[in-house]
Amino acid sequence: MDLEEFRAFLGVVETGSFLAAATQLNMARATLRRRVEALEARAGVPLLERSARGVVVTEAGAVLAARGRHVLQEASALVASVREIGREPVGVLRVLMPMGLPPHALTPLFAALRQTFPRLSLQLRFSEDPVAGPLEDVDMLCHFGPEGPEGPWLSHEVWRLREWLLASNDYLERRGTPRTLEELQSHEVLAWAPPGEDARVLPTLAGESFEVEPTLVTADVHCLRQMVIAGLGIGFLPDALLPDPGVPDGLLVPVLPELIGRQRSLMVAFPASQAGLPKLRSILQHVRTFAERSAALRGG
Repeated sequence: MDLEEFRAFLGVVETGSFLAAATQLNMARATLRRRVEALEARAGVPLLERSARGVVVTEAGAVLAARGRHVLQEASALVASVREIGREPVGVLRVLMPMGLPPHALTPLFAALRQTFPRLSLQLRFSEDPVAGPLEDVDMLCHFGPEGPEGPWLSHEVWRLREWLLASNDYLERRGTPRTLEELQSHEVLAWAPPGEDARVLPTLAGESFEVEPTLVTADVHCLRQMVIAGLGIGFLPDALLPDPGVPDGLLVPVLPELIGRQRSLMVAFPASQAGLPKLRSILQHVRTFAERSAALRGG
């Protein structure tokens, strides 16, 4: 099977037309069409249908497109792993991260990585849902929780976060401190929206759930935390228990910690074909060491 045929076919699927795909792939339209037709001949069934609306993917084409992305990701990762064997971390590491990780945690981590691996540079992108969508141009991915990307990826836990309700002393002095779940209903609740989860449903320590009507829902943890610091409400969010720069100790206090909350993991994922690569093993160990030191400093 020809990977270039796959690449041409996926380009048409993702752009919706041969012209757009040829432009995106910097390829002559005749060449692209020839490669797609060759792939259809290999498959023995139509993969694309031409209509007045443009190009439509057949049922067989949709199955091949979903699995074809994994094939291209695996091939790209395999070539990269062979190229990097025996070398110190060098070049660009393309990292996809969830929105809202605190800058005051990322900044010293970047500084530490640069000091240890001076020939390595990072290219950071952020997403509400890092595990969704094509990952062909991603070397390392960070995500919350155990559900990693589909396909040949391996996830490793690097940080354990406490997910709970927090509020500023200023807010609680103005609005009062809720003592029960029912009293929480009358407060301004600001909720984090993890991918695929309902932000209105809060987990209880008893393993049940409690529904609220948030006045704000966002996937950006850092933005949510800043609003809580500003006294705009009680926020339910993952907390690494790191101090906030410029914020006095004790300004944020837990609310109903004996009733609401859970643990959530921050994971780092690599393509399975690169799992044994010394470069990635070194970086993973470095991130874990950084997390352990941060936990020791916060007394956790």
